[in-house]
Amino acid sequence: MSDRVKSVGRLHVITDEVLQTRFTHVELAAAVAAGGADVIQYREKRQVATREMMRVAALMRLACQEFDATMLIDDRVDVAAAVGASAVHLGRDDLPPYAAREILGPDAIIGGTANSVEEAVKVARQPVDYLGVGPVFGTTSKGDRAAPMLGLERFAAICSAVEKPVIGIGSITVEHVADVLSAGAFGVAVLSAVVCQHDPQTACQAFASEIERVLS
Repeated sequence: MSDRVKSVGRLHVITDEVLQTRFTHVELAAAVAAGGADVIQYREKRQVATREMMRVAALMRLACQEFDATMLIDDRVDVAAAVGASAVHLGRDDLPPYAAREILGPDAIIGGTANSVEEAVKVARQPVDYLGVGPVFGTTSKGDRAAPMLGLERFAAICSAVEKPVIGIGSITVEHVADVLSAGAFGVAVLSAVVCQHDPQTACQAFASEIERVLS
């Protein structure tokens, strides 16, 4: 496995201040970095000033650095560039991957989004390092904007259709990890099963331990 593929990370945790309000993005980043997350994704879907996003992202990056986790910013290539974050995840309506690559440089980790074999093949041809594919088991974080649930069979078909690492996302619990990895995923991305729990650090540790157990 190349160092670049390794840098994609097996366990991605997405921060959120809407589905839960007990912890801030920064507090969550610190907790899940300590809990063994490889990648911590700052996702902010509310209307927040760019300057405020930069402030939060800079603090999250510091929390990630303490535990050698990767700081990833959802959608906003400009914020990533401004705070020196080394990774972004891009949706269908975001800046194209080739443009993000031009801005962030050759060493940045760039993720793309897919919900079907056809879309995955198309996205995989672009300068992305991994595909975020889902929702595998549905999602509660996107409301009416959510893509159709895939299920494990269709998810496995997508994993087989592309050579780039696939990160499964969408209502994945610790109990699902083995099935998702067996379907061909390189790793998993989680939100509610970690950040909406009473103790996000412990919840994250459970995912990290399960991934290690399955891979061993």
